[in-house]
Amino acid sequence: MKSDAGPQISEVGPREAWEILSKDAASVLVDVRTAAEWSFVGTSDLSQLGKDVIRLEWKSWPDMSPNPAFVGALMQEVGELPSRFLFICRSGARSMQAARAVADALSVKGTPVECINVAEGFEGDLNEHAHRGGLNGWKAHGLDWRQS
Repeated sequence: MKSDAGPQISEVGPREAWEILSKDAASVLVDVRTAAEWSFVGTSDLSQLGKDVIRLEWKSWPDMSPNPAFVGALMQEVGELPSRFLFICRSGARSMQAARAVADALSVKGTPVECINVAEGFEGDLNEHAHRGGLNGWKAHGLDWRQS
């Protein structure tokens, strides 16, 4: 029986994502949040690893409409395909969608690349006070980040 599930997307926590990025020189981190989120909330900082974060909106504010050029723009940005794409958003939902789209597109082209979702995302889940950034996620794990 044929499965239409497509390529599998694995998930890792923020600390494991940092480990992958630090040990695999050909891996890249793609932040799929909006430009407003990058500016006001901050972004992962991979300068210690000699890498830059690729920032490419999966959905755009304010209506959160999907970016139809996402996959093509990402391929143009990276040039040569990396060993792994790690995708991150606020809390892990949009990044999973983006990871799925890229994995599906590359699979159809016959050039599968491992696509990994960073569970918890950059800010993580809401805490008991309905605030993000302290319970889990990239920031809460104390990983390098910066604001502009």
